[in-house]
Amino acid sequence: MADVETTKSLNGLLNGIAQIVYYNNAEITEELLKNELYPDLTQEEFRAMYEKMKGLLKSIAAANMDHAQLEAFLTAQTRKQGKGGVSAEQAAALSRFWKSHWARVRESLLGQSRWEPGLKSLTWRVDLQTSASRGGAANIPVALVELELGRAGEDSDFVCLEFDEAKVNQVLKKMAEIQESIDTIVHRS
Repeated sequence: MADVETTKSLNGLLNGIAQIVYYNNAEITEELLKNELYPDLTQEEFRAMYEKMKGLLKSIAAANMDHAQLEAFLTAQTRKQGKGGVSAEQAAALSRFWKSHWARVRESLLGQSRWEPGLKSLTWRVDLQTSASRGGAANIPVALVELELGRAGEDSDFVCLEFDEAKVNQVLKKMAEIQESIDTIVHRS
């Protein structure tokens, strides 16, 4: 029964570390994890375990380890158990955790590494311009494009663009040139 409790506590610790480091959950604190999961440990013992597991998770996440890399890494860690390594139970818990959280941690790291806002969505339609503001011709087809720009968890900015036929043709020509450049680079490799 003690092994089950140890495994539950370790799983909880790994989940708590992920909440703090990767998911930015301010409700989870190191103190909360100690009090809820390891009340019998001293602050120093808990801090050592917390930092060790946090360091291992960061190493695994930074390397974006696949299953084979993870197993090799954890095997190496279990071999140096006496010198800062991990036990077999800890390795198994880390493996289970990473298999279930890999995609979410990766997405969080990608989001944290973006400096500029990205394109969230793009919508477009073709419409008829019914009147011109400067007395020009009416009933001319125009393309209306709306871009949603922003970061996950933040308010978005919207940019609306209006293109007449000539501008649409210019954009298409530029896109064709970009595609040709990409094809040239890809075919050289």
